[in-house]
Amino acid sequence: MRELVRTGKLGRITNVRVWLIADYNSSPLGPLTWRASREKAGAGVVPDLMSHGADLAQYVVGRIASVTAATDTFITERPIPTKLGFGHSGFEIGDERGPVENEDYVSMLVRFDGGVIGTMESSRVSVGPRAEYVVEVYGTNGSARWNFERLNELEVCTTVDGGPTHGYTRAMAGPAWGDWSRYQPAIGTSMGFDDMKSIEAAQFLKSVLTGEQLAPSTADAWCAAEVDEAVVASAADGQWHDVPRVQGNTTFDA
Repeated sequence: MRELVRTGKLGRITNVRVWLIADYNSSPLGPLTWRASREKAGAGVVPDLMSHGADLAQYVVGRIASVTAATDTFITERPIPTKLGFGHSGFEIGDERGPVENEDYVSMLVRFDGGVIGTMESSRVSVGPRAEYVVEVYGTNGSARWNFERLNELEVCTTVDGGPTHGYTRAMAGPAWGDWSRYQPAIGTSMGFDDMKSIEAAQFLKSVLTGEQLAPSTADAWCAAEVDEAVVASAADGQWHDVPRVQGNTTFDA
């Protein structure tokens, strides 16, 4: 998708849609974990989920320059755990309840450098989606769509004629896609999330050994955090907020 954007095959990019919707916390009986604590987590779904969508959108399209956002908390209290778990499971709860101190939903408009408009949304309490992480990029000559739940597939449309074959073509991951051939013998055999993590680790180690930035940098993380800060500030006052530029090499500038 990044290559389609950067080489101009989609034409002038006009708008982007990103959402990361999950239901891991959709039950009101879900435990009151550190994620709901303002002292321990700060904001809620903004840094928890939305930051991933903003980071990926920047990698594909470019830097987010300004944001305006609205947040809400749909489940305002939860049972206090009597036994701690790990991640999102293994908790035991009692009858006592406590307040959820941060947001569990965010919706935002963004402007990228160069004027591209984006809409982004995240929720951790939407019933149904398990990890629906979707990026859609639209241009004057075509568009592309990707969903984390089907992470080995990319939907691409590069025709605008409206003819009988007009629409999306499904491109499946294969040997031409990064390190795919190191893991799978043939197209149609999918890579998994853990495979991606081993690739990330290898990129990090190679970056350290060679001195060349091959993986996302600290500056990338910093920039995503600045987007988070601007979103939280905008949700508080209802205004547009500029996202400060960060120092360092970022992958979206490469």
